[in-house]
Amino acid sequence: MAGLKDIRNRIASVKSTRQITSAMKMVSAAKLKKAQDRVIQIRPYANKLTEVLAEVSSGLDKDHKGVYNVERPVESVLLVLLTSNRGLCGAFNANICKKAIHHVEEKYSDLPKESIKFLCIGKKANDFIKKQGFEIIKSGNEIFDDLTFENSVVLSKFIMDEFKNETFDKVELIYNSFKNAAVHYQIVEPFLPMEIKVEDRDHPSEYIFEPDMELIIEEMVPKSLRVQFFKVILDSNAAEHGARMTAMHQATDNATELIKHLTLMYNKARQAAITNEILEITSGANALKG
Repeated sequence: MAGLKDIRNRIASVKSTRQITSAMKMVSAAKLKKAQDRVIQIRPYANKLTEVLAEVSSGLDKDHKGVYNVERPVESVLLVLLTSNRGLCGAFNANICKKAIHHVEEKYSDLPKESIKFLCIGKKANDFIKKQGFEIIKSGNEIFDDLTFENSVVLSKFIMDEFKNETFDKVELIYNSFKNAAVHYQIVEPFLPMEIKVEDRDHPSEYIFEPDMELIIEEMVPKSLRVQFFKVILDSNAAEHGARMTAMHQATDNATELIKHLTLMYNKARQAAITNEILEITSGANALKG
């Protein structure tokens, strides 16, 4: 059995660790509340924008194709992988990185490796993809330092320009979708070419468009893409804080259980030491009597 001093030192160490994990849990909880509010606020707007775009597009000729929804034979792919810049958030980063590689092996096994490029948002994604040997054309790790729509537009514009210039034939987003503090899902979502779900109607909605329908759609499509991209980043950010809060909560609980176990060990060791001392005194006293 370990000595009393060793057990006391270990108890003190675990208590110190518990204070740190408890503090990190509270910080993540505060950040999660803000991140969750932002996701909840933007989702209805993004969904409504997509709905309006589909409604307006219902009056177009089915053969009409814009620069962002033209489909080409897939010869080059850009995968946008979102993780966090920091760890201590459980399997948050590992699971989405594994999802990305599994997706490549499952869907793009017929393409040469050099035809698949990554845009990494988050240092963990950057480190992982480098080890896998894929080319990273751009990193957006700094966006989490100041998470605003304006900063996200810089990345979304870069992606949209690359697609428009036919550098890539397909763009997909791979990220953790936030549900609640304890639950998030690994999502692979098509980004470009943009899919506009238009219902087949015998009588399309009759609107008066000014200046004209094509011009309005050309303005709405890039805006919808930018909003959708920002929503995905907010989703991943909220999921990260939720995962970190959950991980720190579990770590704090584990530390509490370990402290209880070590305290029991300490009490047993202390009792054993006292018993040995009593036995030694008793034996010494009996020896003197004899």
